Amino acid sequence: MTLENVLLVSAILFGIGLYGALAKRNAIMVLMSIEIMFNAVNVAAIAFSRFTVPAGLTETPLTVTQEAVQRAVTGQMLSVFVISAAAAEVALGLALVIVVYRRRHSVEITDMTLMKG
Repeated sequence: MTLENVLLVSAILFGIGLYGALAKRNAIMVLMSIEIMFNAVNVAAIAFSRFTVPAGLTETPLTVTQEAVQRAVTGQMLSVFVISAAAAEVALGLALVIVVYRRRHSVEITDMTLMKG
């Protein structure tokens, strides 16, 4: 598996998520599509972290510095932050969907155009 293959999978996932976010009318489906887009970004970040080798890691194993190791796991650390932000987004989004459903008895986005009383 090469970097190009992983980035192609990531781009396909992002495209599916973008299509779902723009084309679906159900608010829950839109939230799920946004999550797919977040996961596509995670796949790309981890792929870049895995397939790009920092210059410090190409030296002999005895001279590898802590800084080089930290640069090597940057993609994984970024993914952890994205996953935590996505979890907060899901919690807030589902709470909003539940409130709207209780008031409007629908989770269709077109029914949410008027947010008055």
